Amino acid sequence: MKTNISLEEAQAMLLARAMDIGQKNNNLTDTLGRVLSKDIIAQENVPPFPRSPYDGFAFRSADTMSASRDNPVILNVIEEVPAGYTAKNSISAGQAIKILTGAPIPEGADAVCKFEETTVKDNNVTLYKPYKPQEGIVPAGEDITKGTIIATKGTVVTPPIMGLLAALGIPVVPVYKRPLVAIVSTGDELRDVSETLTPGKIRNSNSYTLQGYIRSIGAEPIVIGMCPDKVEEVASLIEHGLERADLVLTTGGVSVGDYDVVRHAVDYLGAETLYWKIDIKPGSPCLAAIKNDKLIIGLSGNPAAAMVTFQLLVAPLIRKIMGRQEYLNPKLDVILKTDFPKASPRRRFLRGKLVIENGTAFMEITGGQGNGVLSSMEGCNLLAEVPAKSGPLQAGQKLTAYLI
Repeated sequence: MKTNISLEEAQAMLLARAMDIGQKNNNLTDTLGRVLSKDIIAQENVPPFPRSPYDGFAFRSADTMSASRDNPVILNVIEEVPAGYTAKNSISAGQAIKILTGAPIPEGADAVCKFEETTVKDNNVTLYKPYKPQEGIVPAGEDITKGTIIATKGTVVTPPIMGLLAALGIPVVPVYKRPLVAIVSTGDELRDVSETLTPGKIRNSNSYTLQGYIRSIGAEPIVIGMCPDKVEEVASLIEHGLERADLVLTTGGVSVGDYDVVRHAVDYLGAETLYWKIDIKPGSPCLAAIKNDKLIIGLSGNPAAAMVTFQLLVAPLIRKIMGRQEYLNPKLDVILKTDFPKASPRRRFLRGKLVIENGTAFMEITGGQGNGVLSSMEGCNLLAEVPAKSGPLQAGQKLTAYLI
């Protein structure tokens, strides 16, 4: 077991053990936010035929070579084709077909003009300028060409991807299964949201925050339950979590006190502890263990500390288990918008939100930065890194931040 390791070492140890949880085929309507398990290759063109982009007339461009305002060309309109239908006739010299938006280009035609560019009388249309071959025609495959890779394995399905799959006639989509993440809450002091508090007790907010974060990533939380700080009871809930889920998260009980029993519970189960404690603030009390190829990650019981560690370590792990190509938190440089008066003997992560002003990225601190201040996670989409042994920070200083 390693102790007091760097964030990067802890992250590497977890990511190296990201398990493959398998694939399935989903109905297209149930793919938003899922991760593709195979490349999607177009088997046809979109649109599948050349079509008209507007209401107008289709004709042979050669018939308009000499057309001008003073010398217009008059063509005989032989048919009308609305969208969803094809022309019954092919176009010969001196002929045109009235065509509506989206309709296929009739055989023999190689140009389309807008209705408002013409004069129509009886069954004739008058054109006042020459048209080039293919002018006014949307070619087959303008959007997607047959053989194109639409989306690669590991891509998260978005609304546009759903639309493209529909356009290609793909009703069933290969995706990775959703990871199941078990949540175990430890602590004699915990009570559920519906319970009345008695002296010395607090409500279990961590379970609910984690459920939200896990769902927002695209995984499925399974709440195993709460238990007091007793080795056998904690071990029993962890074991239940391992039976039901792909990954187990615990909160509380990972520090150095007499009632911090998660380490002992992991040993009791016969799991291999990978590390205990990481060299950051907040969230230093953190444990990772493995049993039967499934990870057990113990987070701090302090709400803000638990959620910072979740975002830096657990969220990338879940995204990798999901099969995502991009699973690490994106990094960017930001400028601190206000002073931060505390020194940082240890590497620290500040909670804040991204603010863009005149094209420059700033970070606005989102409230108190104490380990237990969960309200600082509201509106937080950045964790900005303060190097170890830093003094107080002043507004205007540049920091490296992680998007969450």
